[in-house]
Amino acid sequence: MVTRFAPSPTGELHLGHAYAAKAAHDLAKEKGGLFLLRHEDIDSSRVREEYYGLIETDLKWLELNWDGTPLRQTDRLDAYADALKKLGDLGLTYPCFCTRKDIQQELRRMHAAPHSHEAQVYPGTCRALNPEQAAQRIADGEPHAWRLDSSKAARLHGTLHFNDLEHGETKVDETVNGDVVLARKDIDVAYHLAVVVDDDFQGVTHVTRGEDLFSATHVQRQLQAVLAYREPVYLHHELVKDENGRRLAKRDHARSIRSLREKGLSPQEVIAMTGYVS
Repeated sequence: MVTRFAPSPTGELHLGHAYAAKAAHDLAKEKGGLFLLRHEDIDSSRVREEYYGLIETDLKWLELNWDGTPLRQTDRLDAYADALKKLGDLGLTYPCFCTRKDIQQELRRMHAAPHSHEAQVYPGTCRALNPEQAAQRIADGEPHAWRLDSSKAARLHGTLHFNDLEHGETKVDETVNGDVVLARKDIDVAYHLAVVVDDDFQGVTHVTRGEDLFSATHVQRQLQAVLAYREPVYLHHELVKDENGRRLAKRDHARSIRSLREKGLSPQEVIAMTGYVS
């Protein structure tokens, strides 16, 4: 068994991270497996060098020691480019020239409420672009992202399911996320592609993460299937929330692991604050 904890070095770890890391660590160690650490640092505009060390310090203090050398996604850009090219060769990607404003205007035209689920799904504006015209726009230097054609991918891979230790077997629905971005305009990769490529590269057998990412698993199973990657088992666990029922975020400095450590709490007391039960 191989699990991983994959924080972004864009802020301090908080109680929610402690819960996630503990869940991944204990699942692996109970089976004599490996617990890996991956720094998801492709968003260079928000990453700060000091957070790499602070994340590792917090994990060691929590007695959640990882196996091997921590992986940094910024060292893996060639691997993501190779995967994107493979998807392109399969005819499963297309360039998207839309701005956020363009997308919102199209959604309003389609009468999608700004707060509805549909507002989060790309309306497919660039999917039907003439290939020659799109290629010329790229040649002219027009900024563009690359999106997955989820309907084409579904026709290629057929019916898919994923297994979750909490929720059981779920059928993949390619419409949940729509045509997600695989490579952003500012960087040559995006979250969904990077995480799938890295999980396969690291041999991750069990993906543990918050239940807020349950819907992401639909598109990631699609990518695993068309890239001929191994299928992991999932564990989407509950989220740690504040007294108002809101999910903890990095802006909530009062619940950062460092602040709690500096207040004199023990690692066991901090884990207890997350509500984690082994």
